[in-house]
Amino acid sequence: METPEPPATPPRPWHRPADTPATPPQPGAGSGVARHLPLVISKRLLWVGGAAYPLENIVRVYTFVLRPRKAEAFRRFLKRIAFTLLALILVLFFGAVADTLSSSSDGDDFASFLSGLSLLAVVGAFIWFAADMLVVVTASAHYVLAIETNGQSTAMVAGEPRHLDGLVGQIAAAIDEPDANLSVVVGALSISNPSNYYFGDAVNIYGGSGHTGKVGA
Repeated sequence: METPEPPATPPRPWHRPADTPATPPQPGAGSGVARHLPLVISKRLLWVGGAAYPLENIVRVYTFVLRPRKAEAFRRFLKRIAFTLLALILVLFFGAVADTLSSSSDGDDFASFLSGLSLLAVVGAFIWFAADMLVVVTASAHYVLAIETNGQSTAMVAGEPRHLDGLVGQIAAAIDEPDANLSVVVGALSISNPSNYYFGDAVNIYGGSGHTGKVGA
């Protein structure tokens, strides 16, 4: 009686099958991304998380580096310091004048109290000014994908530069494709204060007057 041979071991796959979905691209490290965000195009709507944008209302899709306003934050810090010191000098001056005109001890006590309170307020203001500046100066630049509409709304997402650059072409192609469908994962941009960053185009104008806008090339 012959012993049956064991069944042949199936060959081990050396690559992922073509129909296995690939892992969605992950947002880049250090890009200010707080969480993943779905970006979906379906039925002529672009969904960015829970916000919907009709494709026919999209006027521009592009990528750029969102940079913090570090120089402006430093200049604002210097201006605040200058105005605070000026205010302190005025307060101390009027306090000294009041102390000189008053011959009572109550006047001396009030002048000392006013000087101490002013110095304490200045120290607190300096600490607040420095903290407010450091938030901007130490902030990082973010590579983002911006989607502008013909209204006032703009959607911005973060992620790997190559991934976002590729999405520009995909979204632009979907605008002209009636049955377009797209589903990807991007990063939700997390910034503390949008006013601390440069948005939009930078235009240098030399001379002239009565400028009303910018004409694209």
